[in-house]
Amino acid sequence: KLQNSPEAFLTYIKYGGLRYLINLELEDDIVYDYLKNIYNTILFKDVVKRHRIRNIAFLERLTIYLADNTGAVVSAKKISDFLKSQKTNISPNVVLNYLSHLESAFFILKVRRSEIAGKKIFEIGEKYYFEDLGLRHTIIGYRQADIGKILENLVFLHLKRSGYSITVGRIGEKEIDFACEKEGERLYVQVAYMITDQRVHDREFGNLLRIKDNFTKIVVSMDEMTGGKFKGIKHVNIKDFLVFAV
Repeated sequence: KLQNSPEAFLTYIKYGGLRYLINLELEDDIVYDYLKNIYNTILFKDVVKRHRIRNIAFLERLTIYLADNTGAVVSAKKISDFLKSQKTNISPNVVLNYLSHLESAFFILKVRRSEIAGKKIFEIGEKYYFEDLGLRHTIIGYRQADIGKILENLVFLHLKRSGYSITVGRIGEKEIDFACEKEGERLYVQVAYMITDQRVHDREFGNLLRIKDNFTKIVVSMDEMTGGKFKGIKHVNIKDFLVFAV
């Protein structure tokens, strides 16, 4: 269980939440050596061996792409086109198969997009998050510049473990990070690193204000001065959000 302290939070975002970590000395070389072994087991035993993957180099490049694009809307065609630009010719169907294999190994999680008003599910374009951030960091390293992606992944995992079904919401041309539903109740969540100025405030709160229902709406960020509401929308510090049930 995550403790509500800056130290515990930093440890969590750097190393992830695999239970065996409590038995290790929390030093980068020790932790990431362990996580690399877990990553290799998943990739080569649960994916390559089980599904008889031949193009291992592509599989590894795919995990790098997913780590770099955590929380971004992607599609098999978009990934295929990117790889073609890198002189690697892989069809969208093969990309879909490899993504499915990584999902079945509980390495990544797919989130589809939906219209908030009509609940229409979009067939093309989805987001991928990692089951554990420590495993993501073994692929491309822990980078402070990725903090927005990391926070979004953390919030998604917390919502998933809290029992919500989750989609990426669309309302007009605007996006809601997470449109959630559980037992007939809805919850809408926007994630930001910091609400640094009026422009960021208008984007994060403004998107939620477009939703014309009375269900709970939350902006989650790393700002310490949170706890209030803006036009009915809660502003919650991410450490508090991760510690308490939603």
